Amino acid sequence: MTPRRAGTRWIAIGWAASALLSLTDQSFGAPTGAPPPADPRQQMVAVLSASGPHASLGDQARVWDRFVGTWDCDFGFYREDGSVRHSPGELEFGWVLDGRAIQDLWITYPREGEKERGIGTSIRFFDDGSRTWHVLFVNPRYGAVLSVQGGVEGDRIVLRGRDPDGGQLRWSFNDIKDDSFTWRGEKSRDEGKTWRVEEEHHMRRRPSGRAKVEQ
Repeated sequence: MTPRRAGTRWIAIGWAASALLSLTDQSFGAPTGAPPPADPRQQMVAVLSASGPHASLGDQARVWDRFVGTWDCDFGFYREDGSVRHSPGELEFGWVLDGRAIQDLWITYPREGEKERGIGTSIRFFDDGSRTWHVLFVNPRYGAVLSVQGGVEGDRIVLRGRDPDGGQLRWSFNDIKDDSFTWRGEKSRDEGKTWRVEEEHHMRRRPSGRAKVEQ
């Protein structure tokens, strides 16, 4: 996902409050059951994770449960001239907050001459009132906060929102198979009359037990 400087940082505050409320809920859905880590600085991460979706999600859990695990990624970013910059990386999906939400990590490996990887994260939860999935993507390095919502449409997952500059966003999961899918990020500057592909990422599930290929 392309980092953008967001003028709506208050969104993150609301999400943080929602996360805290979830953590104080006594109806635990799917705790990990793992022993606490030896390093107390890792305790929060251990408590955050869940072994599966909360029972209250019902059939909606299937929307994201199929993505749990690690995916090797060919990230494609479209430039204004139509050329594409490719970056290798990985995508991690896992249940968190007692199984009431699912979190992912989008990681691009350092390119030649770089010391740091690129990393952003999304939290996804189902709003039973609107019957939609709400997704918040955050990339602290660039001060990016983006919010989209949606769900299953036919054989795709489609999420819609707006960029800080007011443009419409359409993020979709396409060609979904057990071992692969394509994520596409599109933007419209004319209220949905035309769309431009800004990103297209091809994902392939990493076999269990296989480590990442160092770049």
